[in-house]
Amino acid sequence: MANSAIAIAITGASGAVYALRLIECLLRARQQVYLMISSPAKVVLATEMDLHLPGTNREIAEYLAQRFSADPTLLTVFGKNEWMAPVASGSNAPRAMVICPCSTGTLSAIANGSSRSLIERAADVMLKEQRKLIIVPREMPYSAIHLENMLTLSRLGVTVMPASPAFYHRPTTIAELIDHVVARILDHLNVPQDLIKPWGSNGKL
Repeated sequence: MANSAIAIAITGASGAVYALRLIECLLRARQQVYLMISSPAKVVLATEMDLHLPGTNREIAEYLAQRFSADPTLLTVFGKNEWMAPVASGSNAPRAMVICPCSTGTLSAIANGSSRSLIERAADVMLKEQRKLIIVPREMPYSAIHLENMLTLSRLGVTVMPASPAFYHRPTTIAELIDHVVARILDHLNVPQDLIKPWGSNGKL
């Protein structure tokens, strides 16, 4: 049976709140989630959200499942050196992977075939197995190097989705801006969502 899990990687760019909301929505939709969190991402979570994750991967999984009132069996957390994790091999790769947010360092490593951590290896597996890989870069402005790396990955079939929320639905809260980005990611994962209405539905935005 093919692995139907969705891998989520959080790296050290600003915008970890997008990842947490995405994980919450995936668990709510009863999707199996494999989660990887880089060391810089943990610093960002603490800085931006005052969120200090517990020490072990098991404790992180239990904490997040409790935070989102989710089934704990749906969430597995892997460390950066867990080379026996399913995401490290094409023989048991997940059906899709999202790197959200994707730091420019991680972007560069993937575009150049580096596999120094489990996150980078997992992305490399998605490329070689020709499975869905979505990256959510969060940087401003982009340098020519960043753009070249994104173009390289786009040509390989990677979906590049910068964290660029829309305003046509007239958001009034930060949460609504976050949900717009997360909704677009869910759409590309073919996971049903009710965060935003489709464009033109019922004659309205």
